[in-house]
Amino acid sequence: MYTRLLVLSIVSFLCVSCANTSSSSVDGSGQMGNLLLAEPAPMNQRSQLAIARYSHILGNNEIENEQRAQLLHQRGVLYDSVGLSGLALYDFNQALRLKPDLAEAYNSIGVHYTQQMDFIQAYEAFDASIDINPEMEFAFLNRGIALYYGGRPDLAVEDFGKFYSKDASDPYRAIWSYLAASKIDSAQALVTLAELRKNLSEQNWATQIVDLYLGKITENQLLSLLIGGVENQQQLTDRLCEAYFYLGKYHAARGHKGIASNYFKLALSTNVFEYVEHRYARLELSLLRDSANDAESTATQTQ
Repeated sequence: MYTRLLVLSIVSFLCVSCANTSSSSVDGSGQMGNLLLAEPAPMNQRSQLAIARYSHILGNNEIENEQRAQLLHQRGVLYDSVGLSGLALYDFNQALRLKPDLAEAYNSIGVHYTQQMDFIQAYEAFDASIDINPEMEFAFLNRGIALYYGGRPDLAVEDFGKFYSKDASDPYRAIWSYLAASKIDSAQALVTLAELRKNLSEQNWATQIVDLYLGKITENQLLSLLIGGVENQQQLTDRLCEAYFYLGKYHAARGHKGIASNYFKLALSTNVFEYVEHRYARLELSLLRDSANDAESTATQTQ
């Protein structure tokens, strides 16, 4: 019953919005229309309880260093999932002091370095993670993201390609491959994305994001399709976090910086801290601000 009411309320919202907007969700004045707002995810009580349990166990001085390192890393992951990034990073570093060959901790630390735009440190962390465990596929994703933001798209394409090859049906893997490739040759990147689209799962809603990038559907259609199969508010919030981020990337690539900025802020507003899209929405905002400041500085110098 709850699911039916949720979907009906969303559909009603979309219908009202569509009546006042064109086929695009950006109207002639550059404003965002047909916008579906997320309810920010609440602080996860299970994660909080798990953190308390790990903290209690870690208070036992008889735990061996290797086990303590694993527990510290797991608690750090939980801290990250509730937005306590400083405590998470502290635990990851403590874990590595106790177990210097803990690949998962290097991977986690690398993500934090990337968010801080400390790319050299990020590369070193991901390299260490992959050296220790070459089968850790998400280290290739995360190193690819660091290379992408660090201005090395050619190397990012290689890592995203390795990540994509592990699951050719996953639209997120195809999207990141496209984002990196588009920095090298945007036209060829679209051709490649169209080829990758043939392998993607129709059951994964994010395949519609690929269709948006390929021009097969409009932004309004993406937002309408997004609710398909949604069973609860948390699932809707998770999807919106992803959709907001990739819509932000979509508009940033087209020079719509104000709209892109709003979408990245909306992604952050979901509080889905553990998602890649939430992690890098703030970095995207920083890049947009830097770009705007550079443009303003250049304009001032030319006057």
